[in-house]
Amino acid sequence: MSKRKISSNEKLTAVLRYLDGKTSQNQIARDLNVSLASVQQWIFNYESMGADVFLMKGTKKYTKVLKIQAVEDYLAGLGSQTDICKKYGIRSKGKLQRWIKQYNGHEELRSSGTGGSTIMTKGRKTTFDERVEIVRYCIAHDHNYAETSEKHQVSYQQVRNYTVKYEVYGVEALRDNRGKRKSQDKMSELEKLRAENKILRAEKEQAEMEASFLKKLEGIERRRD
Repeated sequence: MSKRKISSNEKLTAVLRYLDGKTSQNQIARDLNVSLASVQQWIFNYESMGADVFLMKGTKKYTKVLKIQAVEDYLAGLGSQTDICKKYGIRSKGKLQRWIKQYNGHEELRSSGTGGSTIMTKGRKTTFDERVEIVRYCIAHDHNYAETSEKHQVSYQQVRNYTVKYEVYGVEALRDNRGKRKSQDKMSELEKLRAENKILRAEKEQAEMEASFLKKLEGIERRRD
């Protein structure tokens, strides 16, 4: 099979053409020189999570709580493996099957997010500049708290707290560890603007990426009509 990376737009177009009855799974596999299993996985992902699934970066992360809920729902007979995957946004039945095996074998189900490593729970002291960079990275990576925690060697809870504080109170909250607004005289305007601009650039880049994808999706839907 070809090693060429298939773009998100190509995957989405192929799935929509198949669902419209304009092509077959086998034809898509031949046209894009990929396996039939890959095509079937794209269709499954789209039906589970919608078009946004093709916007996701890298590997989807799953919390320990979600894994346990999904497994227990399946074992309780609340749906087929396909039903459970769609309910919880699980990208393949193979993942659910692996969690079921681990659960039945009394193995610990851990939150994913950092290449299989556990989420850091021990915090450390951070500077204002570090907190700004942590929030910037978290926002730029679709609020992935686990990945940000691993990247900056701080706890998952710290990442979440910093990000929530920024989004509720603004950049001043990253200066004040108690999460309350500080008066303007305790942070120079220049210091504040530099920190805000750093995070706003990440927000802008994330928004532009999502807007670009939605524009492509609208174009595809217009062609379907």
